[in-house]
Amino acid sequence: QVQLVESGGGLVQPGGSLRLSCAASGASLDYYAIGWVRQAPGKEREGVSCIGNTDSSTYYAESVKGRFTISRDNANNMVYLQMNSLKPEDTAVYYCAAGTGGCRYLEVWGQGTLVTVSS
Repeated sequence: QVQLVESGGGLVQPGGSLRLSCAASGASLDYYAIGWVRQAPGKEREGVSCIGNTDSSTYYAESVKGRFTISRDNANNMVYLQMNSLKPEDTAVYYCAAGTGGCRYLEVWGQGTLVTVSS
């Protein structure tokens, strides 16, 4: 079974950028859809973005469209989330998640990385 480790979170000013990384081990990412899900304090989890396993189709939440870009590097078993024009409301713990059944069936989760957008 694949294991996932996120990195790249931190403190950034509004308007700034961060790139989150998700490193996979234990299995090839070739067979997995990979999503980024975030949870802000006191709020429910929100699907942010996902990239498919069969055709690398991408999905973005309306709140991040045009600002975030998901990409995958199967050769290195990595998935990235480039986040630009960050807003305070993007503050959350960001989780990487994987599933062999597509973006709607993410079964394996990383431990999360905290992104704080504040001046």
